[in-house]
Amino acid sequence: MRVAVTGATGNTGVNVVKELLAQGAHVVALGSQRDRTRPVLPEGVENRAFDYSSSAGWAAAVAGCDSLFLLRPPAISNVQETLIPFAQEALKQGVQHIVFLSVAGAETNRIVPHHKVEVFLKSTESYTILRPGFFAQNFQDAYRKDILEQDRIYVPAGRAKVAFVDLRDVALVAANALVRPAEHIKQGYTLTGPQAVSFAEAAQMLSECLGRKVHYKAASVLGYLWHLHQRRLPLMQAFVQTVLHVGLRFGQAETVDPTLGRLIGREPYSLGQYIRFHADTWKLTPPPRETEVQKGT
Repeated sequence: MRVAVTGATGNTGVNVVKELLAQGAHVVALGSQRDRTRPVLPEGVENRAFDYSSSAGWAAAVAGCDSLFLLRPPAISNVQETLIPFAQEALKQGVQHIVFLSVAGAETNRIVPHHKVEVFLKSTESYTILRPGFFAQNFQDAYRKDILEQDRIYVPAGRAKVAFVDLRDVALVAANALVRPAEHIKQGYTLTGPQAVSFAEAAQMLSECLGRKVHYKAASVLGYLWHLHQRRLPLMQAFVQTVLHVGLRFGQAETVDPTLGRLIGREPYSLGQYIRFHADTWKLTPPPRETEVQKGT
């Protein structure tokens, strides 16, 4: 089984690659900077040049591949000119199955770009759609700088509870569907963690794990948009990220779905387990001593 993986060097992609290798698949990592991907990915992964903005290289990128892991980069909002025509080209080149990383609720939420990709895939013969809720890894990425610099989580989610899902579990489901597509053909899976927690509870988990006080501050919509602007996020990415967090206020990610546990045959990782496993991510690094600075070490 030869599997093409978009976003192979990102948090999700790296975990999908690892799971695919563990299942004996030949992995083709698609990336715009081939040399840069090599140190990140495990040995034995084939690297191919790929860019969503350059259709001339799409056919060569997926040539000879049996299945495709399709991921939307946050910076891409116009899927009609990128993800969808690329998926069409992949099918034209002989790809038999596409596994798409969508988001929870995208099947009915027309605002998020994932919705249009889902509509397209449902017109094809063989696909699997993964709809994870909020990733536990958001604490490692989107929230990390706030936690490190201000000891706070700052999002416009109000008092919402979220069944955070660990992407390691999502990657396992993705790999299974890519290697054994017949078992997952034309399926859409909502994937959540084993329990719903509030951001205040998440902050308490971080506090207990790190030994310092981390607090949650509920942001306003405009306040959060301004915050993301200061973080230099592209406008559309900031808009989508804000919409997703505001949606949490209405319980969009609160329900615990048993699907993930059924698919992987065990209890999914909890947010508490994730935080303990990645504790070093939010630990403060002491500043170098003056003598070390002077020595240039």
